[in-house]
Amino acid sequence: MRRIAGIVLAVLLTAGVVVAVVAGRSDEDKSTATKTVRMVIGSEKAEFFADPDVVKALAAKGYTVEAETSGSWAMEGLDLEGYDLAFPSSQAPATELAAKYEVRGTLPRPFYSPLVVVAHKNAAGVLADNGLATLDAEHRGTLKMAAYLDAARADRTWQQLRGAGKYGELTGTLYLSSTDPETSSSGALYLAAASYVDNGGKVVASDAEIERTAPLLHRLVSVQGAQQSSTDAAFRDFVSGAGNPLVLVYESQVASLLAGGQQPDDLVVLYPDTTVNSDHTAVPLTESGGALAGLLSADPELRRLAIRHGFRPQGVTAEFASATTYLKQELTGVRQAPVPTSTVLHELARRARG
Repeated sequence: MRRIAGIVLAVLLTAGVVVAVVAGRSDEDKSTATKTVRMVIGSEKAEFFADPDVVKALAAKGYTVEAETSGSWAMEGLDLEGYDLAFPSSQAPATELAAKYEVRGTLPRPFYSPLVVVAHKNAAGVLADNGLATLDAEHRGTLKMAAYLDAARADRTWQQLRGAGKYGELTGTLYLSSTDPETSSSGALYLAAASYVDNGGKVVASDAEIERTAPLLHRLVSVQGAQQSSTDAAFRDFVSGAGNPLVLVYESQVASLLAGGQQPDDLVVLYPDTTVNSDHTAVPLTESGGALAGLLSADPELRRLAIRHGFRPQGVTAEFASATTYLKQELTGVRQAPVPTSTVLHELARRARG
């Protein structure tokens, strides 16, 4: 299985393209900063590191950041010689990178974000009326994962759901749009959560359990057709009104949208009752990279700015507060599914896409 996963990764990552996203800075910042830290990051953190206030806060501590984006799983195939820090969006690819570059010790996890489903209001209402979700506020609710997976297993369509006929946009097979699980962390974590539920509340760990859960995972992915490689693109499409009425994204993307002053009336945030947190895990490749990762975890101003961009700092739940009815302050009623080993997760992704 490991050999297969390695071959899959090699094929995938040969085509990986890294895009520079950051980092202009003012003359004042240039005069303050003394060290430049080169890093490769998941695309969901691009806006955070491009934020002028973040640039200024880092400069005040003596750092300038040059960040480039890459799919979290694709980082393993990049040549990171000359980089100071790799910062994927979850722990599994970070662990792979740490092993590859012989990084020892505990990897810093400055902040995290749970996976959520953004839904158009009509779609969320139909799900609730058919026992697939519950709504506890106008713009917030819970997706019942077991019920949703049963519907996916049965190839249920929107037309088969009571009340959907009133809405012309709710047609075709019922499914969540997710990113490509072979290159994107959010897509892989979706499979981790779904396989955990389908495996009777146990993390998939054996060949037999992979064999048993693979057909459902393949159904979840194959119904989508072409998948995006980035949650950023999928979320932008959803906000613009394009695409599927149910899209899996990071909570941080919704929080960032709200913090920017937008409060779409047609948006409902559904927290899966079984999900996986995206633990943004840093892999220090140099001493400077490790120092910057430590700042992200400990510096009060950088923690405040992370919250502004929708990330939940590790340690203190009360720091993350929503002034709207869209988000939960505390993740009550949300079960965190353990993530399979990287080898198993790669194989689940391969089988799902195959």
